[in-house]
Amino acid sequence: MQRKKIYNPESTEHVNDRRIFGGNPTGIFELNNIKYQWAYNLWEVMLNNTWFPKEVDMTRDVNDYKNLTEVEKTAYDKALSQLIFMDSLQTNNLIDNVNPYVTAPEINLILVRQSFEEALHSQSYAVMVDSISQNSEEIYELWRRDMMLKTKNDAIAAVYNELSKNPTETNFVKACFANQILEGIYFYSGFTYLYTLARSGKMLGSAQMIRFIQRDEVTHLVLFQNLINTLKRERPDLFTKELLDEVYAMFKNAVELEVAWGQYITQGQILGLTDDIVEQYIQYLADDRLHAVGLETIYNVENPIKWVDDFSRFNDQKTNFFEGTVTNYSKGSLSFDDF
Repeated sequence: MQRKKIYNPESTEHVNDRRIFGGNPTGIFELNNIKYQWAYNLWEVMLNNTWFPKEVDMTRDVNDYKNLTEVEKTAYDKALSQLIFMDSLQTNNLIDNVNPYVTAPEINLILVRQSFEEALHSQSYAVMVDSISQNSEEIYELWRRDMMLKTKNDAIAAVYNELSKNPTETNFVKACFANQILEGIYFYSGFTYLYTLARSGKMLGSAQMIRFIQRDEVTHLVLFQNLINTLKRERPDLFTKELLDEVYAMFKNAVELEVAWGQYITQGQILGLTDDIVEQYIQYLADDRLHAVGLETIYNVENPIKWVDDFSRFNDQKTNFFEGTVTNYSKGSLSFDDF
């Protein structure tokens, strides 16, 4: 694949000739004529979801953190360190590694917006760390020192590095699946642990921050699921048996890594998050993500912690990501009435 030209006045590409990659764009964002309506709809949803980390009150979390058990503190720090890594990776990956090959301007638009949101999430974690940690440097250095965390991070980055070193059409598709897995599986042990703390009345500010972040991640997940489904229609030749075998292997590996990580940070000592629940929940998420892109499910299990879905939503907010409509938008607040 070739990186797109940022200025290409010789192009005469018509809107109907646009392609996700391999097109010939002028470099001008002509958004009155778009081919991929789902992308522009998603752009509007992202704009409606705008928020800023310093709007979240972390005051109570300062004292809550001091009163956590040592297991709870360790799990909090490790979950936060993992989340910091993934959003840092995504900020650079999207701008430097994915967007340069995307030749549809309406999709460029939402990739840039996603990168902004990933950077915003990094600021969110900085607010959380600064609010509660007695040694913020320790949390930021965990990705180097904790071998379980490093193993997971290395695996996540591997497919992105493959695209960077060898930008082929097949590697681009694999990177789309890797992004779907990142946004739809790898965040969720950390998210769920922080929601579990809040469900017991602890670290409510942290959970509110994660709700904002997760709402963004849902749009990111939908973005890459739409990319995959669109490419399946436009370029079915790329979805060979060999590629799909690799994709299934990626999902299975992701489940193993995320289950091991979730069990590692909770140590079987967090009420409501047994090792079996962690495993089944991650398997359920993987099946849901596979189904969303028209692939066969692997595990066929039910959601063992359905309360997480209700907990992570904002009150009075309904979003149809495919139609791009949002009603009763509200930033919401977290209180015991949500339980």
